[in-house]
Amino acid sequence: MLKTKTKKILLACVLGGLAAILLLHQGLTLLKKTQLVPAQRLWSQETEIVANTGANSQCSQDMVWVKGGTFQMGSEKHYKEEKGVSKVKVTGFCIDQYEITNAQFAQFVKETGYITLAERPLSAEEFPNLSEEQRSPGSIVFIPPQGKQQVRELSWWHWVPGADWQHPTGPNSNIAEKDNYPVVQVAYKDAIAYAKWAGKSLPTEAQWEFAAQGGLEGKEFTWGNTYSAKKANTWQGIFPYQNTEEDGYLSSAPIGSFAPNNYDLYDMAGNVWEWTQDWYRMGHQNKTSDVDPIVSNPEDSFDPREPGAAKHVIKGGSYLCAPNYCSRYRPAAREAQAPDTGTSHIGFRLVTKPTNS
Repeated sequence: MLKTKTKKILLACVLGGLAAILLLHQGLTLLKKTQLVPAQRLWSQETEIVANTGANSQCSQDMVWVKGGTFQMGSEKHYKEEKGVSKVKVTGFCIDQYEITNAQFAQFVKETGYITLAERPLSAEEFPNLSEEQRSPGSIVFIPPQGKQQVRELSWWHWVPGADWQHPTGPNSNIAEKDNYPVVQVAYKDAIAYAKWAGKSLPTEAQWEFAAQGGLEGKEFTWGNTYSAKKANTWQGIFPYQNTEEDGYLSSAPIGSFAPNNYDLYDMAGNVWEWTQDWYRMGHQNKTSDVDPIVSNPEDSFDPREPGAAKHVIKGGSYLCAPNYCSRYRPAAREAQAPDTGTSHIGFRLVTKPTNS
């Protein structure tokens, strides 16, 4: 009799223990699901979820709060202009979730009557050696070479009269039904004019790079360490001759077409380059321990490919960046661009600083 009771007690304990384990497992599963709901960004196994909570309520619509922190700026693995890795600090800021669109820029133009630099003729005083036709409004457009014969580098860029933000590749092109595409053919001065109208500013290079990392410091890309044609709008195939369109796009894509980074920011890699406030110079030397660093003096700008021409930093790469050429669709990557020149693959996004951040 005693043995039977003992067996029953032991059986009850075992069953009770199993029930407790089952309930605990269910509870942990539910807890994990609950924790992942605000950040459903498990786009690949190497992507890490990084919390970025804080002052989102202080940011305007379609902006994301980035709480700031210390990070390694630059890279020693790629191009020389990225080297001189420095540990810098950025304070909290709000940043546009998406690149500025054609529709947004059109609203700005409608309300202000603003005329972009590409829509204005060049000054005869500044360019006395050019003919009137050569001084006509226009901008720079990517035109791929015909055939597969070897061509001189950058020869795929052409000055096209009549190219502007409403006609990105020339007078016969338009932006009809492209309201949600990133605006292009905007020079730095045009982006600044829009920013002032919007009550915002262009990001510094440090702000932009920190936001692009999305908390994945030390990773090559905004999503991890492995390149993928499906994670950003880039060039697939052999540039500049053939684009296989593996990512679904030959040129720019509508905003939000690819997965965001861990800060819920879209197109921080590829699609179109983006203007920053910083004047361009090689590397990041002497930035270590800086707080909100910025190269604000045009006299400090230096591009060895064109000495004497002050340029701004652009970030993020574009749909024209390919593994065999450019490959600058990385947070640390950077390029130089003259402030008076827009192209068919440069746009921008903006930031703000909450007063009590």
